[in-house]
Formats: sequence, C-alpha cells, structure tokens
Amino acid sequence: MNNLIKTFYTISLIIMISSCMQPVTKLGLSYGAFLRPGGIEFKIYAPNSDKVKLVIFEKVDDESGYEYPMEKLENGDWRYFLKNAQLGTMYGYRLTGPWNDENVIVADPYSKATVTQNNWRHVAKSLVIDASFDWEGDTWTNIHPRDLIIYEAHVRDMTVHKSSNATAKGSYLGFIEKDQNGGIEHLKSLGVNAVQFLPLWDFANFEIPYKQDADGMYNDWNPYERNHWGYMPTFFMAPESYYATDGTDKPNAWNGKDGRAISEMKSMVKSLHQEGMAVILDVVVNHISNYDWHPLKYIDKTVYFKLDEQSNFLSQCCGNLLASDHQHVRNYIIESLKYWMTDYHIDGFRFDQAHLLSAETAKFIINELKKINPNVIIYGEAWDEKEKEFSEMGWGSFNARFRDVLRGDLHNYDEKGFLFGNFRNKETLESLQSVILGTPDIYQTAAHAVNFLEVHDDYCFNDYLRLSSSRNSKDDIIHDPMQHIKLDDSLLRKNKLGALILLTSQGIPIIHQGQDWAHSQIIAETDANDPNVGKMDRNPYNKDNETNWVNWLEKEQNKELADYYSGLIDLRRIHSEFRHTTKKDFKFQGLADHALGYVIRDRIAVYINGENSMGIDTDLPLGNWQLMVNQNEVNLNGIRQISGKISIPPTSGMVLQRIN
Repeated sequence: MNNLIKTFYTISLIIMISSCMQPVTKLGLSYGAFLRPGGIEFKIYAPNSDKVKLVIFEKVDDESGYEYPMEKLENGDWRYFLKNAQLGTMYGYRLTGPWNDENVIVADPYSKATVTQNNWRHVAKSLVIDASFDWEGDTWTNIHPRDLIIYEAHVRDMTVHKSSNATAKGSYLGFIEKDQNGGIEHLKSLGVNAVQFLPLWDFANFEIPYKQDADGMYNDWNPYERNHWGYMPTFFMAPESYYATDGTDKPNAWNGKDGRAISEMKSMVKSLHQEGMAVILDVVVNHISNYDWHPLKYIDKTVYFKLDEQSNFLSQCCGNLLASDHQHVRNYIIESLKYWMTDYHIDGFRFDQAHLLSAETAKFIINELKKINPNVIIYGEAWDEKEKEFSEMGWGSFNARFRDVLRGDLHNYDEKGFLFGNFRNKETLESLQSVILGTPDIYQTAAHAVNFLEVHDDYCFNDYLRLSSSRNSKDDIIHDPMQHIKLDDSLLRKNKLGALILLTSQGIPIIHQGQDWAHSQIIAETDANDPNVGKMDRNPYNKDNETNWVNWLEKEQNKELADYYSGLIDLRRIHSEFRHTTKKDFKFQGLADHALGYVIRDRIAVYINGENSMGIDTDLPLGNWQLMVNQNEVNLNGIRQISGKISIPPTSGMVLQRIN
C-alpha cells in the first residue's frame, strides 16, 4: 500500500507541476566567450591591468599558446574577436600589471566548461563548448517549501561503492541509472522529493603535498592531499568534470577534455525532475581555495578579495575571502546563480557559511533570484545566531536549535538532550514544543526552519549517539564497521524517536546520506599516512574513499530503521498536518519532565517519550483513534484501533489519527 501512496503522490505532484510549467528563459553572462558569426568574442574585466593577452591552446597539456593582444575599453573591460574560431577552442589569459603575474596563464572566471589538471595548483584551461540541451519541456519543480523533504547527498559517494551496482560509478549519469541500489533509485524508494548535492561547481579537489614545502606553504593536516566535499570552488559557472563519465583522479591527469560534464549534469537534473524531485545545489560564494591558480586572484585581488593593510588575502578556515559586497564580485555571484537556474534548471541553493554574507548582499541575492523564479529555494548556514536576521530577509537556514534540543550540545556530551531523557541548561518541554512548531521565536515562518539531526559536518547522528551515551570514545578503533553500526535496542529507539520528531515537526526536514539506516563514518584504510584509521571521523572532507562512500549493504543491516524512515516520510507526505499548520492548530500536554503529547486540528495525535527508563500512561482525547506509528513500525493503514488510555514505552513515540 505504501508504494501505491508514493506513486499516487508522485503522479499528482507531476500533474500539478506540469499544469503551471513555464519555459525557462536563458540569461546571458556579462563576460566570457561568445560565439558570433565568423568567430568568437572574448571579454574579461581587469581594470588595473596594463596589458591582457588572449592565449589559444592547441593541446590540453600545452603550457603556452598563440597570444593575441586584447583591446582595453573605458570601463575596465578587455575585448578580442578571434576570427574563424570554433567550438572546442581552448583558451586562457595572460595579464600584465601591478596585481598580475604574467608568468601564470589563467583560465576565464566566466568559463562554462573547464579542462583542469589534478594537482594542487588546479591548472585550468577554458573550453568553448555548445551548451545547448534538449530539456523536453522541463522546468523548475516549484514545490512549496513546507512540502520539501530533502536528502543531502554527495553525487560520487552515492554510487561509487561496488555495492551500488551502478555502471557509471561516481558520476552524474551513474546517479540516475535505473535498477541500482544507490543514487536516484534510493531516493525514489525512500520517498524524498528534493536532493541537496554537496558542491558541484568546479573546485580544487587536490590540496598541497603532505609534509612538503609548497611555495612557502606546509600541509601537516591532510595526508590525503584531497578536497572531497568540494568547498574550495574555482569556476562558478562550470560543473565539476571529475563527476563526468570520463573523470579521473590520477595525479596530473586532465579532466573535462570534451566538456561532457555539462550535458551529463543536465541529464541528471532532468531525470530527477521527471521523478518530481527538486535539485538544490550547495554553493560557496564567500571564499575560494587558498592554493590554486584561481583566476580572480591573478586578475585583480584588490577588486575581488578582502585584504589586510599590507594587501594580503584575508582568510578563514576554508579559504581566501571574497569581497562579496563589491559590485563586480556581487555581479559575478548573482550571474552565476542565475546561470545555474536558467541553464541547468536548478531549483534552489544552500549557501555555505551564509552568515559571512552581509545583509545587503543576502537581500540582493534573494531579490534577484526571485525575479527569475519566485519559488526558488534559498537557505544556508546562518551561524553566529544570525538565523533570525536571515529569516527576516526571507532566507531559510539550518536549524541548530532543533538538533541541539533533541541531541544535546554539539561538543560537550555531558549536556544531553531530549533523546537522552534530559534537557540542557535553561531548556524545557517548551523548548521541545518550539522546535516542533518550527521554532517561531527564530523564524518568521516554519518554511525557513531547515531541521536536521545530522548533515555532512561533524559526527553523524548515530556516531554522536554512541559517543554521548559512552558506548564509544573518539579514540576507539572500529575493526568491524558492519558490526559497529548494528543497533542495540537503546540505540534503535533513539534513532527512531529522532526520526519521528524530525519528520512530524513543522519546517523542512533534511536527511543526510546514510542517516536513514544509522551509518557511521569510519576512517578507511588507504595508502595515506593517517594514524587515525579505524576511528569515527567528525570531518571526512578529504576522503574520497570508503570513509564517505555509501555502502548499500549497510542498509540491509539496519533495515528496520530504514523502513521506519520510509514510513515516516509517507506519513508526512500524506498528512498535511505535519507541514502546513500554525501554533493555533496545536494542543500540547506535558506528560512528564521529558514526555510530551499534542493534538493537531483535533485530528492527529502525537506522543513522544524521551524518558529512557520510564513508560508514560495517558488518556487519549475522546473518540476512536487509529494507531499509525509506534516504537516498532509505521503503518498508514493502521496498526490497531485505540480509545481511552495509551501507554508510551521509554524512548519512543506514537502517532494516531482520529477515526470518529
């Protein structure tokens, strides 16, 4: 029956979307390479350069090429028209001036396709390519924010493990293969309607050599010499070519030689839309890599970057900070976002470290994107207690309050949360009520509260539960990962109760890949000199290996939890009470220090017991009720009918629907 419900919901959604489809209008870019009759026009903004030369390469590995002096225009633009140039042209720029290094040929920051070398300098050439694509009438999904159920995924991790049974493993096309265990097939079976991909913009995926001097820099923290998650963006308009079907991680090899990443990524987006799923890109607009030959650093750092008094780059943990309030930087960012919306039909964006954006820039972004698609999805990380400020500007954000009320303190495991039968200092049942309502003291609307138990950052939910309950320490060596993730009764109950609250609370739930079966991030044995092999990893950003790759055999190991997640997603999608209500629709009842009951619109009743060793008895409201969820299962047809009293076991929840 659940599959029938999913099918009905998907068909209804597709009909609804199709009925209001409007063709996506493409928007041009201010700079880059433009195909014209008789050749290609090249434009670049370099206001402080004395000379700029267009460099045309014949072969991928050429270190130099044919050079053509460009014409400087009054507004700081440089232009050159190359006669008889055609698709497939590879090019770059050599600049001379006070902020340039003429020994470095840089690629075009407005590249739509790039050819990049696998080394820490991320040597790149720009590629002129035909970016046309047959969308067959596709457009944005335009799902109401409150209806979103988001799955956070890394496009490579979801199919690269041998257990996925995908053919084109680790690629855009592999993600949408039929009859596999991972990728799109898993999203369909789970029932989510949106996927948030970790960064897919071209990024610097190789870091500086381990424990070797590299131009005055010394890497003593990353033995893998890799950046797997993608938070070091290089080209804001080009898709990452490592995820194309010809992608390679061989050192010093070249990716993107024929530009196929463009059509393959578009095919992935179109296929996800055909299944009624929105596509959300995780984007980084506030910093770029510290190490690579990023073109903006070599074009004019005084325009594009935040600098100190000595004109050195200002950086934070992830890279050189962009001057996002500068007009040309802001235009670069907004043109990029609009380009992904119009040329790739992207439904929305999750902004990494959004709190680094000024209010002026954040308002500019949301206002400009809503002109393109009024229903664009926009949320980010508004840390430093900026969630309220961003909500007032119309942005959603990750709801750390939700995570912490349920789990406890992110770092101090002695400060436990509701799932441990406890509350942190100054938190009470009212704190729990607040996050169930969509945290209205922070967010203008529940549609801005992106609720989560885990995301890619820090320890995953099940590892956190193990550490916080002292089942494991951070220094434990896990010899058998499959045995490690096997859930005992207490851990299973906490996972289930967390999932129940996540998927029945107002706001937007997000589920990280593998969370639905209580995965663990265990540092895999590789050739890297990592002394922490076998430990649980709180930050595996650098590991393109089985630490991150999704092992689909694990799903069967904890099938009971996986089925519970799938059932709760069905429940949320069928019953609008979990998505479209306000505070006046709720009647709350405190049952114990760590137990809560509530009725929504006098039709749906939810009971959650965080007490770890005490069952709770209570009276149901008058009438007959159908039990749909208990500590064991989810059954939308009903587990049994109940009236009068109910008993909620320790660390568990129940959901009931009024019959009469």
